[in-house]
Amino acid sequence: MHTFDYERSGRKLLTPQTVNLLNAIHEAKGRQNTQLQISPDLAKPLVNVARIQSTDASNRIEGISTTDKRLAGIVSEKVIPRNHDEEEIAGYRDVLNTIHENYAYIPLKPNVILQLHHDLFRHTPLAFAGHWKDTDNMIVESDGTGHAKVRFTPPSALQTPELMAEACNDYNKANESGNIDSLLLTCMFVFDFTCIHPFNDGNGRMSRLLTLLLLYRSGYEIGKYISIEHLIEQSRATYYEALAASTIGWNENTNDYAPFVNYLLGTVLTAYRQFDERAAIVSANVPVSLHHPTTKKQRIADVLAQSLSPLSKADIQQTLPDISTSTIERTLKTLLDDNQIQKLGAGRTTRYVSLHRQ
Repeated sequence: MHTFDYERSGRKLLTPQTVNLLNAIHEAKGRQNTQLQISPDLAKPLVNVARIQSTDASNRIEGISTTDKRLAGIVSEKVIPRNHDEEEIAGYRDVLNTIHENYAYIPLKPNVILQLHHDLFRHTPLAFAGHWKDTDNMIVESDGTGHAKVRFTPPSALQTPELMAEACNDYNKANESGNIDSLLLTCMFVFDFTCIHPFNDGNGRMSRLLTLLLLYRSGYEIGKYISIEHLIEQSRATYYEALAASTIGWNENTNDYAPFVNYLLGTVLTAYRQFDERAAIVSANVPVSLHHPTTKKQRIADVLAQSLSPLSKADIQQTLPDISTSTIERTLKTLLDDNQIQKLGAGRTTRYVSLHRQ
């Protein structure tokens, strides 16, 4: 059975690549704190967009979705779920809100994880909510030809309660010692959670919620403002590759945490850099004179012109959180009519690209 020694494993991770990632995140955290002190009004719109993106992306990774309009209504609690997918989306919303608002009072303990899992499925009739798995499970992936194959066999249902207790205890012990960077502890624990795969369903979503919880409790609140789940969804192939690489030998205690740890640290750093970009754009677009303001249309056009890749409406709103969705939609239509941008794709895959790149 797998054993946990986060202090020893954490010391082995201190390679130049990982240390550079840690140092970059530490610096970015300081910049974020300074920016929020300078521009406190920046926080609220970013939080609103990130909550919608996080709820959407984490569920969509698992094949759970609804329309954009219904999603916004569920996240804002203005509509009630009308099918199973929306029930699960509402549960994610609830747990995400709990973590955002109360993380300081939510310790990492098995019974707490069970409660969060119960709340994740609180809107569904599923009986396994809030209980460890009662049957053995497997992690299956497609081999690229449409055939499924077993990538990893997690520990048995009988071993799960003991493994979760040991993982939580060793994480808390290592965290209290202060000998290992809390970012490394977060990444290692989240990875071990995915390997234990302790629930009949909801393991992926719970792993991402626990990532936010542990980051927030360690002082890294970037997930409030930039959706880490959205970044994971955008790099889904790399996410699964990192999981697979670190999983090899896990049951025999010979696995290498580095691929997954470096992937998750890189994702966190990307979130901080996106925050820097949002803050810079908001600051740059503050009118220096009431007589010569930058119009919202021009700001949206500038964001598209400065981007090296096509952007969705959600991407634009996250970059310009003070501009409403309806204004962005009207402006995109105007820019299309003026032949300033091109529309790519349709439906949820719609993206826009400038025809006047800077």
